[in-house]
Order: sequence, then C-alpha cells, then structure tokens
Amino acid sequence: MYDGDVLAGNWRRPGKGKIPQVAAEPDLVVEDADSGFCGAVVACDKEAVTLEDRFGKRRLFPLAPAAFLLEGRVVTLVRPQAAAPRGHRRSASGSIAVEGLRARVARKSRIYVEGVHDAALVEKIWGHDLRVEGVVVEYLEGVDDLPAIVGEFGPEPGRRLGVLVDHLVPGSKESRIAAQVTSPHVLVVGHPYVDIWQAVKPSALGIRAWPEVPRGVPWKEGVIAALGWRMEPADAWRRILGAVSTYADLEPELLGRVEELIDFVTEAS
Repeated sequence: MYDGDVLAGNWRRPGKGKIPQVAAEPDLVVEDADSGFCGAVVACDKEAVTLEDRFGKRRLFPLAPAAFLLEGRVVTLVRPQAAAPRGHRRSASGSIAVEGLRARVARKSRIYVEGVHDAALVEKIWGHDLRVEGVVVEYLEGVDDLPAIVGEFGPEPGRRLGVLVDHLVPGSKESRIAAQVTSPHVLVVGHPYVDIWQAVKPSALGIRAWPEVPRGVPWKEGVIAALGWRMEPADAWRRILGAVSTYADLEPELLGRVEELIDFVTEAS
C-alpha cells in the first residue's frame, strides 16, 4: 500500500521536486506508473527495460522520465553502468568473452542467412564469437536462388559455406531448395519458424505466444495486427530485437543451428 495517491496532481510537471534516477539493476522491483504492471528487472538497454512479474509474464517499457514507482515513490529508471567484470565475463551467446578483442582477419568461409533481420539477430547474440573466429555473416534476401548462389560462392576445402534457412521443415519449398545443394563444403540447416521473429521466445516480449496468421495474410503484418501493435514492421522488429539480450531469450531450435554453422565453417577442411 502507498501513502496517499501517488498519481494525484500533475506529478510529472517540472518544478515539483527532482525525480531521482535509479539504475535498473537486475532483480530491482518497480511498477510502471501508467499500467500498474509490477515486476523485477530482467533486462535493460539504452532505450527500454524488461520487467517480469511473479507469474513469469514479461513486458517491455521505455526508459521514460518519471515513468516508474519504487516503493511508492516516483523514479526515473536509467541503464546501469557497466560494472568491472569478476572472473570470466560471458558474451551474449554464453561463451567466455575474449577481453581486449581485436577482430580476426576474415576467413574465406562464410555464413549466409535469409534476411537482414536474421543477420541482426545473429550479430546481437553471436557477434563476439564471430569476430573471435573471423567469420563474416551475409544475408541473401531469400533462398529461391540458393543453388546458383552456392555455385557463385565456389565452396572448396578451406572455403566453406554455412546457410541458415527459415521454415526448413519436411515438404516445404525451402526443404526442396536445400536438397539441391550437395557440396560437402556446404552445410544448410534451418529452424521450423515461418520467420526469424518467432525464434524469439514470447516471454521475452511479454506475450503468451506468437499468434497464428491465416493463410493469405502477410505474416509480419498479421502478427502486428493480432498483437495490437500500432506500428510498421520495421518498428516492430526494433521492439523485438530490443527485447533480446542473451541466448536465453531465443528458442533452442535456432540456438543449436547457429552454433552448428559456426562450428562447420571454422573446422579445418
């Protein structure tokens, strides 16, 4: 219970007293003043904080001034300053981070993904690992021409190619295209999701599940409408990507495949 009505009056108006800034440290319990959602901090970036309530539901909130209540008092949450690491620091993928890393000269081997969203997600979680190994990730804008793209790349010993494909399930168009690639120096793997968005766990976004989109409806637009998000796909993707901070926010079906590709293109052949 709070003393009095903390929302009474125009408490956000300048001149009503300085609103304290509080670092959004993990496990700090706060309440969003507008919605009343109360939870512990589980992630924070420069633009937003993710709270998780006692039922395990997560929601993302912008780091707006005077937007939260801490023990009944209005506060402004800010991104915590990076603390000096103790022991081995972990990268977003869970690997041991290499301190003072200077990116390795790029290998001849490559990893190809379908689109720019796939590339952004891979970079956010595995970027450190890829720079350690000297692996470049490029995006294809679809896999319809995959056999020709592989031929143009020219895979050979010491020049391997790994390809990550969306919706790689038995009987799909993508599976038929992937079957045409037979070079031993190419590994094509995929996840079962229609779009890379679905590889982000719903809990990271504070939703129960990714909605089903009827056939004939563009998938991204259908998802945005079903979730009640009033935004364009590019803005929706920024919201989704902003909710991802570590490998724990991604589905295992994607994690395993990306790790498999990194291992493949960095093996001696």
